[in-house]
Amino acid sequence: MKKVYVIHENSEWTIHLTKRLEELEVPYEEWHLDQGTLDLSTEPPEGIFYSRMSASSHTRDHRYAAEFTAQVLGWLEAHGRKVYNGSRALQLEISKVLQYLVLNKHGIRTPRTVAAVGKEQILEAARTFEGKAFITKHNRAGKGLGVQLFQTFDALRLYVESPAFEEPVDGITLIQEYIQAPESFITRCEFVGGRFVYAVKVDTSEGFELCPADACQIGDLFCPVGEEIEEKPKFQIIEGFNDPILKKYEEFLSANGIQIAGIEFIRNANDEIYTYDINSNTNYNHEAEAKAGKYGMLELAKYLKAELDK
Repeated sequence: MKKVYVIHENSEWTIHLTKRLEELEVPYEEWHLDQGTLDLSTEPPEGIFYSRMSASSHTRDHRYAAEFTAQVLGWLEAHGRKVYNGSRALQLEISKVLQYLVLNKHGIRTPRTVAAVGKEQILEAARTFEGKAFITKHNRAGKGLGVQLFQTFDALRLYVESPAFEEPVDGITLIQEYIQAPESFITRCEFVGGRFVYAVKVDTSEGFELCPADACQIGDLFCPVGEEIEEKPKFQIIEGFNDPILKKYEEFLSANGIQIAGIEFIRNANDEIYTYDINSNTNYNHEAEAKAGKYGMLELAKYLKAELDK
């Protein structure tokens, strides 16, 4: 019997999808790839395959999950199996440098970014921002890993030379211009089947790159932000969102074989959009969806069911 095979390393982020697949009576099987074996002399089972491998897998003691998944995806694709969010999606998931290069290729503006390996090189890169505020982040990230806001070079130097410095898992730290938004929020656009589903307004007053699944909160050691206002929801679905950027995003996803993604952007004071993150292992916030009556995992389950039925 043909199935939907869900490839992942974090059951907490996948259970919401499998529940929807069960509701729709879609046969499925989970492949949890934090470890395993791959016999290259065998052929994959029949069915379709959907990868939810995460760039932050190493933070859950699954250090080589992404690397192993890359080999499994290559095996599936070599045998002609239909893979959703396949090898190319994983390449972009684990490298923001590649994300920005490909986004720029499609005419999508990203913040000025310098990649650096080594503490002295990080400091050298920061000097090129000429007194402007900037942020650091990990090249292979997820959950806002390594995201810090710095107003001065000296603040960065103190951080880099302190025990609090976070070494990126791939050794690459990004120094990126800080886009000052008129209000403390970013917008996250969700896509299923390469098509826009909805946009979410995400409150960033407590940090950057909040994850819809677990509301990851990344503080700034040297530039503390304000306290959370309890009544203000972190995630709000924007009714009737429409912007020309959506067409560019859909073209970008199609060109790179990415079917499911959350893409985040921020607007500056001149209303210019800067795109800074692609999440091919996207999650959805339950409270925001319940208020809006829109459900990302349900749309995803419907999409996978229709693809399996083909």
